[in-house]
Amino acid sequence: MSATHLVTAICPGSYDPVTNGHLDIIRRAATVFDRIIVGVIVEPHHKQTLFSVEERINFLKQALAGVENVGVESFDDLVVDFARRCGARTMVKGLRAISDFEWEFQMGHLNRTLAPEVETVYVMAGPNYSFVSSSGVKEIASFGGDVSEFVPPAVATRCHEIFGEGGRERKS
Repeated sequence: MSATHLVTAICPGSYDPVTNGHLDIIRRAATVFDRIIVGVIVEPHHKQTLFSVEERINFLKQALAGVENVGVESFDDLVVDFARRCGARTMVKGLRAISDFEWEFQMGHLNRTLAPEVETVYVMAGPNYSFVSSSGVKEIASFGGDVSEFVPPAVATRCHEIFGEGGRERKS
């Protein structure tokens, strides 16, 4: 297929931090679409991020280094505008539980109203990742828990640097 006919999809999110569940969804999407652009929102309005956008992008690039058809970029506008800029007509979102569905259902309708040409495709989380969330990872890490089972090694290391053995965020 020529570059002008490649089917591009975006996987947008805050990725604060990226989890193994996120990576599973992205890798699976990469087997369906010719090109995936992981969009990292610079400053999500619905939550404060622990990691800078540069850290979040670097975590994703390291974890996805072996997946040739995946790129990572930041964005700071409407997700549908990001999709248009990337030439993507599809947005891939992961679903873990009913609570994810309720939020994504609402956002899907809003996005569809703003950009009817951009379709949202939902990918169910694998059973071994259905309970893993970025907020859960941060909660465990904040109390000094080991998050290495849930996130890429670079994220686990950085969580340990931030929170240490006993928890509580360190000022550095």
